[in-house]
Amino acid sequence: MTHLTRAAVAGLLTAAAVLTATTPADALRTRHGDWLRITVSRGEDRAGDARGALLRCDPPQGHPRAAEACAQLAAFDGDIGAFPAAKGAVCTMIYAPVTAEAHGRWHGRPVAYRQTFANRCEMRARTGAVFALDR
Repeated sequence: MTHLTRAAVAGLLTAAAVLTATTPADALRTRHGDWLRITVSRGEDRAGDARGALLRCDPPQGHPRAAEACAQLAAFDGDIGAFPAAKGAVCTMIYAPVTAEAHGRWHGRPVAYRQTFANRCEMRARTGAVFALDR
């Protein structure tokens, strides 16, 4: 192989490696069209104690209540803000704020949701299983 040919082959191999290098998160995003990074933080900002999960919906996984959360998201086309409040939910008036966040994609569209609720009960009454990260 000539010097020029070796350089061309090396260049092509480097380009191929760069084009095919993906992180595991990138691979999940391409394989699974519907996914949300879910976090629940104590308090009104991200400085509080936080829990999180990567909810994937094809098939439902990565979340303690994935099937139920995916079904709720499907019913409202991925719009968490459109969820109706749970009927009959009774929450205490104790102020212990939690912030719920979701970022990802639903049917190819970006999803960005962030809401602070007075307490966990209020969050669950408004968001169903999506932010129910407790087992």
